Amino acid sequence: MNPVAQALLPWCVSRLRGRQARPWMLGIQGPQGCGKSTVAAALVEAVAGAGARAVSVSIDDFYLTHDEQRALAARHPGNPYLLYRGYPGTHDVALGARVIEELASLRDGAEILVPTYDKSAHAGRGDRAPTSGWRRVGGAVDLLIVEGWMLGFCPVDDAAIEAQLRAPNGYLAAYSAWTRKLDAFVHLDVESLETIVRWRVDSERARRERGETALADADAHDYIARFLPAYRIYVPQLRAHPPCDDIRSFLLGEDRTPLGV
Repeated sequence: MNPVAQALLPWCVSRLRGRQARPWMLGIQGPQGCGKSTVAAALVEAVAGAGARAVSVSIDDFYLTHDEQRALAARHPGNPYLLYRGYPGTHDVALGARVIEELASLRDGAEILVPTYDKSAHAGRGDRAPTSGWRRVGGAVDLLIVEGWMLGFCPVDDAAIEAQLRAPNGYLAAYSAWTRKLDAFVHLDVESLETIVRWRVDSERARRERGETALADADAHDYIARFLPAYRIYVPQLRAHPPCDDIRSFLLGEDRTPLGV
């Protein structure tokens, strides 16, 4: 079992006891490539063994369509942070809020569609999959996991950041529509931002080796390097002011195993 998920399991099970009206909602934040989706999937499987039903969604599921992303970039010409998917402003926040609320309100016998995002589309730049490819989720949920690299980030004073980051910073306030629904939060941290770069390059390389469409090493490095300013700005604030009182934090090593809790 994933070591982070294994450490989280007793905590999750204890919080699930006695809940009836709505699912317990858990947010997981961590840098790209750190294993958020792996942790979420492991928890979904593990709580099933404890008699609970869990579902996970990623904020990646709610990226803008390719055409919407191009239109966003056109509205901010020359801004490298809004050129491609990733930063605040490149998600359909209303869609995400609606899907999260529908999942939280599911009852036995009911079903909803959860969007999926095809990261291989448009030479690796990505696009939302057609509705026919969306995920079907049915039945009441005990645990709802929402994971994402910038989940829990909050806007900072524009005067403290470079000019081109001010537009994404302005978009960030809307994301409280997701985080204010959370009951608990997991923060996955790393010692060095260079670790994030290596993880992304290795991930894209592995996808190419499997025959999938993915970014070349130089493009992957360029893509992930755009996120490093956001980590420098928002992660210290997240450490000091997490979105929930009920929180667990892990420092991850190069192999994604916890160095400390």
